Amino acid sequence: MRDSHRPRQDAERDPLSAGAPAGRRPRLDDVAAAAGVSTATVSLVLRGVAGPSAATRERVLDEASRLGYRPDRAASLLASRRSRLIGVVMDIANPFHAQLVEDVQEAAEHQGYDVVLSAVTRGRDERRAIETLLDSRCEALVLLGPLAPADQLAALDRQLPVVAVGRPVPSAEVDVIRAADDEGVALAVDHLAGLGHRNITYVDGGRGVMAALRRRGYHRAMRTHGLGDLIRVIGGGNTEESGATAAHALLGVDPRPTAVLTFNDRAAMGLLDALIRADVDVPGAMSVVGYDDSPFSRLAHIELTTVSQNIPELTEHAVAAVIERLDGGRTDHREVVVRPRLVVRGTTAPPPDQAVRAPA
Repeated sequence: MRDSHRPRQDAERDPLSAGAPAGRRPRLDDVAAAAGVSTATVSLVLRGVAGPSAATRERVLDEASRLGYRPDRAASLLASRRSRLIGVVMDIANPFHAQLVEDVQEAAEHQGYDVVLSAVTRGRDERRAIETLLDSRCEALVLLGPLAPADQLAALDRQLPVVAVGRPVPSAEVDVIRAADDEGVALAVDHLAGLGHRNITYVDGGRGVMAALRRRGYHRAMRTHGLGDLIRVIGGGNTEESGATAAHALLGVDPRPTAVLTFNDRAAMGLLDALIRADVDVPGAMSVVGYDDSPFSRLAHIELTTVSQNIPELTEHAVAAVIERLDGGRTDHREVVVRPRLVVRGTTAPPPDQAVRAPA
C-alpha cells in the first residue's frame, strides 16, 4: 500500500517545511534554532562580523542555506533609513540607453546598490519619469541624455545627487559624465578624408547641446582637412525616419556626396535602408558612418562603421560619481569627459573615382 505521507527527502528539499511554519519565509530566529545558537550570533555570521568560531560559522551558514533563509532587505533598509536605490531615467526607444543601463546595473550592484528604472516613452515625459523615482525613495539619480534645462537639473540636484550621462550641462551644477562628441565626429571625418573622400555630408541631430557639439566637430574637422568649402549639413534627427528623409534629400543633390556621417546609428540605419531601396551601393557609391556603436551596427548584414562612446568607462564614472556623493561625502560637482573611438566596419571605403583608379 502506498504511503500517503510525503517522502522525507521532499520535505528536506522544501525550506518552508524544514524549520519555518508553512506559508512563511524562514526568519533569523529559525536559523538560530536550527543551528543551536542565538539570533545575535546568526546576525554576526551573516554580516561577516568577527566573533563566532569557524565551526559555528559553518553550522550557521549550512542551516541558513538548508532553510532557504534570505535577509529581509526592506526591513534592514527601513531601520537604517536608507533605500540604497539609484534611479535611472532612460528613453525606452533609444538602444544606446539600453546598453548604458545594463552596465550601470552591474556597477551599482558591485557597490551594494540596486537600480530602479523609469522610462521616457511617447506618452510619458522625463518629468514624470523622475517623479516616479523620487516617489520610490531613490537616493540618487542617473539621467541618460536628460532633456531638462540646466536650471531644472540644478534644482533637482539640491534635493539629491544627480548625474547627467551623455549630455553637457553648461551650468556644471550637476555631475556630468559624457563622451567628447565633437572629437568623436572629428574621428569619423578624419577616417573618411583619409580614405580620399572630399564631398562629406553631415546629417544633423536637430536641436540640443549634444547635436550642437557633434555639428561643431564636423565643421572643425572639415576645415582642418581643407574641405571648408564643401561643408554641407542637412536636417535630420535621432530616429530611423529622420535618416530615411535625409537620404531622399541626398539623392536629389548633384553631385551626390561620396560619404555621409549621421548624428547617431538610428539615423544611419534609416539612411542605409533608403539607399538600398534606391539601389545605391554602400560603400561602393557612398560611404556611411553612424554614431553610438549600437548592437545592431555590429550585425553581419549591416557592419556599420560608427563611433563608440566607450560605454564601460561612461558607466564606471557615473556610478563612481554617485558613490562619491552618497558614501564619500563629496559636495562639489564635476565633469568627466571620456574619449570616444572609431569602429571601422564595412560601410566605408574609398570614393568611387579612387576605387576605379586603384592599382591592381
